[in-house]
Amino acid sequence: MKSGISTLALVMALSALSGVSNAQEAADTGEETRKLATVTVTAQKREESLQDVPISMEVMSGDALADLQVNDFQDMTRYVPNVAVQLTAGNNVVYIRGFGSPAANFSFDQAVSLYIDGVYAGKSRQTQGPFFDLERVEVLRGPQGALFGKNTAAGAVSIVSAGPTDTFEGAVKGVYNFDLEGYELSGHVSGPITDRISGRLAVKQLDQDGWISNLGKGGQKEPQVEQFLARATLRYEGEGDFDYTVKAEFGDNRRIGGMNVSGRLDIPQNPDLTRYSVDSVVGEEGTEATSWLVSGTGNWDIGEYTLTSVTGYSWFRADINNYFDQQSPDGTIVPNSVYNSYPEHFRQVSQELRLLSPTGRKFEYIIGGYYDSSRYLLTQFGGFNIAALNYEGLGRSDFSQFSKSYSLFGQGTYHFSDTLRAIGSLRYTNTEKRAGFDGELIYGPYPLRPLTKADGSISEDGVDPSITLQWDVHPNAMAYVTYGRGSKSGGFVGNTYGTVDATFTYDPEKSESFEAGVKSTLLNGALVLNGAVYETSFKDLQTSVYDPNLSTYITGNAASAKSTGVEASLAWIISHQFSVNASAAYQDAKYEDYPGAACLASQPLTECNPADPTSVAQNNIGGRPLPYISDFSGNVQLNYTQDLWSDLVFDGILAVTGRSKYFDSDNQSPTYGLQKGFAKVDLRLQVAPQDERWHVALVGKNLTDEITTGSAFNLPAPITSVPRAIFYVEPPRTIALEAGLRF
Repeated sequence: MKSGISTLALVMALSALSGVSNAQEAADTGEETRKLATVTVTAQKREESLQDVPISMEVMSGDALADLQVNDFQDMTRYVPNVAVQLTAGNNVVYIRGFGSPAANFSFDQAVSLYIDGVYAGKSRQTQGPFFDLERVEVLRGPQGALFGKNTAAGAVSIVSAGPTDTFEGAVKGVYNFDLEGYELSGHVSGPITDRISGRLAVKQLDQDGWISNLGKGGQKEPQVEQFLARATLRYEGEGDFDYTVKAEFGDNRRIGGMNVSGRLDIPQNPDLTRYSVDSVVGEEGTEATSWLVSGTGNWDIGEYTLTSVTGYSWFRADINNYFDQQSPDGTIVPNSVYNSYPEHFRQVSQELRLLSPTGRKFEYIIGGYYDSSRYLLTQFGGFNIAALNYEGLGRSDFSQFSKSYSLFGQGTYHFSDTLRAIGSLRYTNTEKRAGFDGELIYGPYPLRPLTKADGSISEDGVDPSITLQWDVHPNAMAYVTYGRGSKSGGFVGNTYGTVDATFTYDPEKSESFEAGVKSTLLNGALVLNGAVYETSFKDLQTSVYDPNLSTYITGNAASAKSTGVEASLAWIISHQFSVNASAAYQDAKYEDYPGAACLASQPLTECNPADPTSVAQNNIGGRPLPYISDFSGNVQLNYTQDLWSDLVFDGILAVTGRSKYFDSDNQSPTYGLQKGFAKVDLRLQVAPQDERWHVALVGKNLTDEITTGSAFNLPAPITSVPRAIFYVEPPRTIALEAGLRF
């Protein structure tokens, strides 16, 4: 095992041993042990304790996210095992238990769905920066097709923003990052407006440089990020039987420059933090995106029942200009041979109604219905300047899609006794989509790839059931077994030149999962131990992989894939000063059957010859691992508190996160496409008074300065005169100073 993972395992072991020792000392001296706070979640559409929910899930509170300065999904998933993010210039994709929807096809619905205050967000740019002023983030592993429904074949992430408070409060916080040479300002005010109405306003502004030096622009640090976010919330509370909350979130995000660098194809990854890139005819490199997301949630008590309505509106407009590093591995500059631009426009409206029965009965249930419609427009500009072909041209493709879906769902819980219950769920979904694709040449002597048209429509029906048996083994421990199915609708190839009717449509994918788990609260509430084992399989897995031999993306359905594994988490308050949070997961994720797959870099020509269409058609990579997935991932967080002088308190957080090696290139190259295992260390040192009315903190992230990549691919000849690897590099070490004030 790599040294980074060994470091993580050692830290976890030492923290556990230290914890046992300290806990024993506390018991010997009669010291009273603190209890862990109850974590409330809504994973089953009711407010419940995390320890009562028969789902393998992780929850991060808004305070924990803020303490660790988590600003995006990539940051967050470091603290959630079996969850990963593929970093690209366009679409960042979330994977759970090995499964996600690849970034290459922009029109994919995601297999891991995001819900923000109950509103479905299947596109990464529907929200520009959800990780600010939050109550919590719930990560649900495995198919969630019954209650969440919309495209949750691999799992779901539910983000719950902070709501208005009963009394007036406010806070401001400033962060200066020394390594990114920029700042972050955020704050909120909250409280009652009238006897019935309360409100909350939260804002955040960020302006920071990047971690890669662009020599083509005088050493400009990239990617620079300029971001403004605002969320306004109003809540009306009636006479006791009705309440309604409206939340409106605005995001404006600008990323200047790129995050990819060049490297060699014949050696293991060792990316430098320099690049050479200049702008082209499609404009300045980077991303500009603006979004609105509005939700309205009402609860009406009808006798002992509750009727809930969730209305959503989502809109975004984005423009992504993507270039590649023009440095060859030996440092020479090669022409800017390929560049892309992706203007997007999206709009969605949705409505959900559900009726909740009273609890404490022999039979409890939730029934409901859901509807949404959306329109998505994508334009792709592809520019080429290929000296070897004496070709310089610019192509364009336009993709438009209209979709609508509705579903009926229900979940019932039957209590055989006070300790044994069965939970059954069922969801029926109908989805309709229609789309068109059209390509044209803007200029150039001839098209590099065929310029084609395609049209298509689909209409699908699906049923996603689940059944759970839950047993309270002890007043403080429960066990469960679950079988569930999930699905994700089919769709269309949105941004691949040469697409025709025959290759335009891909099929829906379906998942099936078996899971068994235990959740326990021990030591009078001071220790929580949870664990689960699972097997998740996919049929007709939707894939989109880059084939460097054809210099194009191949989008379609793999036959089947399977992931099996184990997940465990621990939270332990060892003493008044010391606590530990840790979680870890192991998984084995492989294709079971994948005929007609593009050749992998490790396959000999006798097994798969990319120049022979017959050989490729007969290629089957069943038994090979899924890309972007580690076998092992885990983290441990040590928390220490010490009273100082003059009513001051010191708080320290040491977090170690890590993953084992994984392929981050589609062709699974064992050299340039393999990210080795690593461990990253984060540290927060804070001083504040007992009432926390102000604080000052020093925050270090990735203190071991591990240079890792989120994805990689081979930029081949003749697309470029010097074939090379392109790496998307994740942030190195950063240190920031933070100060905040509450009032």
